Amino acid sequence: MIMKFSILAILTTFLLVGCQTQIPAPTENTDQSLTFDKNEEDEYDLVVFDAEYDVFLMTIARPENFYSENYYKMKNDQYVNVWNSRHSQPLRFDPDLYAVQINYDPKINYGLKLEYKLYNFFKFIEWKYKVNLDFGG
Repeated sequence: MIMKFSILAILTTFLLVGCQTQIPAPTENTDQSLTFDKNEEDEYDLVVFDAEYDVFLMTIARPENFYSENYYKMKNDQYVNVWNSRHSQPLRFDPDLYAVQINYDPKINYGLKLEYKLYNFFKFIEWKYKVNLDFGG
């Protein structure tokens, strides 16, 4: 029960990312998806409503400038591809964990802050739920 609540909290996070994130209302024929839009300050941000994520960022994650923005962008593109692949296979992968499709475009300049937070969101998921998102494993 606690794990389901945690998973739902994380997935709710994706649904509530920033004030400007727009998610189409689900219908019978479409999945919920996450898109990234700029906020009022003309920047992208990711907010995760799981206190463990903040602890993870402060205690386990490397500092924001440890890797380059291009590195984060490359890894995020890979992670999003694996995530979306798993999202599309609910009989094979936990549909509660991969409930939301992520619409991430590596051609868009989201900025270091979002790239870092998104990268560490995937690292957090790997750490917390003991899943491997590298190479689709």
